[in-house]
Amino acid sequence: MAANFWGDLPEEDYYASQGVKNSKQYFQTPHGKIFTQSFSPLSANSPVKASVFMTHGYGSDSGWLFQKICISFATWGYAVFAADLLGHGRSEGLHGYLGDVDKVAAASLSYFVSVRKSGEYEKMPAFLFGESMGGMITMIMYFQSEAGLWTGLIFSAPLFVIPQAMIPSKVHLFAYGLLFGLADTWAAMPDNKMVGKAIKDMDKLKIIAGNPRRYSGKPRVGTMREVVRVTNYIQENFHKVTAPFLTCHGTSDGVTCYTGSEMLYEKASSSDKTLKLYEGMYHSLIQGEPDENANLVLGDMRAWIDERVQRYGPKCDT
Repeated sequence: MAANFWGDLPEEDYYASQGVKNSKQYFQTPHGKIFTQSFSPLSANSPVKASVFMTHGYGSDSGWLFQKICISFATWGYAVFAADLLGHGRSEGLHGYLGDVDKVAAASLSYFVSVRKSGEYEKMPAFLFGESMGGMITMIMYFQSEAGLWTGLIFSAPLFVIPQAMIPSKVHLFAYGLLFGLADTWAAMPDNKMVGKAIKDMDKLKIIAGNPRRYSGKPRVGTMREVVRVTNYIQENFHKVTAPFLTCHGTSDGVTCYTGSEMLYEKASSSDKTLKLYEGMYHSLIQGEPDENANLVLGDMRAWIDERVQRYGPKCDT
């Protein structure tokens, strides 16, 4: 098996071929050590427009195919920073376990804020980006942040509402709950074949399935307990969102309900809000759709963020 999805080409050569530079480091947070990456334009003639802080979805990590999103934004002139969530990829924690989403969000946020408030980035516009479950966690980061810190939010198929077929059984959660936390880390919940419901392009599905850092076990009890709790919390607090945002969703998404994006659009207090629904697209809008569909979504994201950088400059959410 190749070390990377693109094959055996050395990483530095691959990134250079994409017109970006990449760096990797571990960052110590109050809740554990996390693995982080940055992507920025390779050319010195491409001034950075703003910073974007990206969070991947369930079972994924900041590398493999997710980084294609990071690379896209970097080629548009953005400095991109991404972190493996605790319990994912190369970060600390039990693989696939999110026993306390508030702490998981706070860990990534501590890294993002340290960059956002440093050096050249302090005076630039700054955006949070979250895909799938990463959208759910990004929303919690936004709620945890001081007012005015973020210029805008971008969501790709965010997990705000769980499809009926994916909702974990209350009987299961209650029964495991009777074990006083002993079952919290068990990989014992039905998985309902999530990957197959997320990816439309079969060739890309094979590549995604080949990610050596992907969590492929059954969902852990504590993870599903937290997903239920946090999605309910977010639904009750959509009105607290005041930042400009773009939320994108496929109407044939079998993993997260596009009604969650509709609810955000309807209930958020933001004066600048955009909802993009893509007829017939699956869950993974950028990594799992045919190229023409993925490029359509990326084009919409680029147009939105470029316009907000022009509109708001260094000023943030008011």
